Amino acid sequence: MTDQSAPSPPAVREAVTPDVAEIAALLGRAFYDDPVWSWLVPDEASRARRLAGLFEITLRRVHLPHGGTELTGRGARTEAAALWDPPGHWRVPFRVQATQVPPLWRVLGRRTPVSLRTLGAIEKDHPREPHWYLAMLGTDPPAQGNGLGSALLRSRLERCDADGVPAYLESSKERNVPYYERFGFKVTRELALPGKGAPPIWLMWRAPGS
Repeated sequence: MTDQSAPSPPAVREAVTPDVAEIAALLGRAFYDDPVWSWLVPDEASRARRLAGLFEITLRRVHLPHGGTELTGRGARTEAAALWDPPGHWRVPFRVQATQVPPLWRVLGRRTPVSLRTLGAIEKDHPREPHWYLAMLGTDPPAQGNGLGSALLRSRLERCDADGVPAYLESSKERNVPYYERFGFKVTRELALPGKGAPPIWLMWRAPGS
């Protein structure tokens, strides 16, 4: 006899400090071909490494302290992560922003001012209504297509629905828009980022219960 039952969904758990380096490394690989990060960090040879360094700092100083970062994988290794900021915590305090500038400069160099303008443009259109903010969702490229990102989305969105709280994200890839739409997100605006050659991003909002 064979077991005809469906495979169990990937287990999702909240990230803790010892997970940070592994999460940052996989996000560096996951966002290697991201249009916005490719525009900001054009050097292909060092991009994944530079992004991992930057993501590690933002994880420690911005996302992890608020308890919204979750991870999953098909085994012991972390293969996907979602960086959620809870209601009221999407905006980075100025004192924390100030500590971000030196590492940002190490990653982006002369592209740092462009990056700061980009961040400012994105924040200007950020909704003020209380919501959960999906700052980043990434799966290590070799593990993509196994439902890990979907498991992470369902984990948080089920709680959003239970609590009656909306969710918000920015998609930097147009081909990912239909993916998020399957989870109830709707495009509210296509935003043109400032700067020569800057790619657009898609702002997406999800009402609870969608």
